[in-house]
Amino acid sequence: QVHVVESGGGLVQPGGSLRLSCAASGSISSIYAMGWFRQTPGKQRELVASITTGGSTNYAGSVKGRFTISRDNAKNTVYLQMNSLKPEDTAVYYCNADVRRLMFPWGQGTQVTVSS
Repeated sequence: QVHVVESGGGLVQPGGSLRLSCAASGSISSIYAMGWFRQTPGKQRELVASITTGGSTNYAGSVKGRFTISRDNAKNTVYLQMNSLKPEDTAVYYCNADVRRLMFPWGQGTQVTVSS
């Protein structure tokens, strides 16, 4: 069972940047697609970005051009570089497999707050 710990969140001003990390306890090299999700109270989790083992990426329209997802299989880590942050990016960010049958229990996530 893969266990992940998300980190890197915090309080940042609009226009600022953050880099989130998702460290997995087990190998993620065989998981075809890994993704970052986010959730605001009262709203369903939203897939923000995903990346395949081959390096193909997909982004939600709201973050395209501002966020970059990457993965380092040797380190069993997935990253999310977030630039030009907006208040609407405020949420708890989680990582998980972006393959339904391979998803593991959600971690605690990391809080991102964008405010002046």
